[in-house]
Amino acid sequence: MLRTTSGSRVLDGRDVDEVLALLDRDPVAHVFVASRIESAGLAESRLGAQVWGYGERGRLEALCYSGANLVPLLAGPEACRAFADRARRQGRRCSSIVGAAASVLPLWRLLEPQWGRARAVRTAQPLMCLDAPPEVAPDPGVRRVRPDELAVLLPACVAMFTEEIGVSPNAGDGGALYRARVQELIAQGRAYARIEDGKVLFKAEVGAATSRVCQVQGVWVHPTLRGQGLSEAGTAAVVELARREVAPMVSLYVNDFNEAALRAYLRVGFREVGTFTSVLF
Repeated sequence: MLRTTSGSRVLDGRDVDEVLALLDRDPVAHVFVASRIESAGLAESRLGAQVWGYGERGRLEALCYSGANLVPLLAGPEACRAFADRARRQGRRCSSIVGAAASVLPLWRLLEPQWGRARAVRTAQPLMCLDAPPEVAPDPGVRRVRPDELAVLLPACVAMFTEEIGVSPNAGDGGALYRARVQELIAQGRAYARIEDGKVLFKAEVGAATSRVCQVQGVWVHPTLRGQGLSEAGTAAVVELARREVAPMVSLYVNDFNEAALRAYLRVGFREVGTFTSVLF
């Protein structure tokens, strides 16, 4: 019997087709969850997360991915209440709530009284995409990172994560899980960088990806080289490589207060298609 809580239920393999159809309504905003389900299905043992549904089988209205991140999708007021009830009963297991602002903000308002204050709430993060060649010249020095360059790339990844999230990925387990994830992205050919004399000048990765959309993450320029155009040219190179090798549309989201990054992405050719919110614990 499926586990239900106040209008939500844990989805299973019988729901895959309907879930993917629902995710296909917004392939850019939903790429993270779609990529996970396309590769692992809905079995919690393989996915490493539960997916909750709001609505009966055959009439699903909203979803919520519950793993290391809590990701509500297409969740209106009633769905948010159902997902919040389940999340409260389960207890907080996630390190963040992330997704479309229209679903994340009302869900967080319902959870905050019990879960307590978040470490940070990034209310407005423009969601951007580009499905054409970049509008600035790509940096020809940006390329796939080789498997033997993990030790070169990893410190730059740790620096980016710490700067962006506010905590080090090495906390807790000494960085083992984070190192494994970076190694996995390199092995998949989805880590890109400009490396000179053993030093990372620019780097970015493609995290989530479906056949239609891929999401760039971890864009970073060495602190001593910022303001010199490496971000624009490097991102343009990643767009060109990702569109050729991964998916025809490239997306990313960025903090609204990071005005320099926003300007750089607009110059590359990205356009804003939505707004994300991230609640960080």
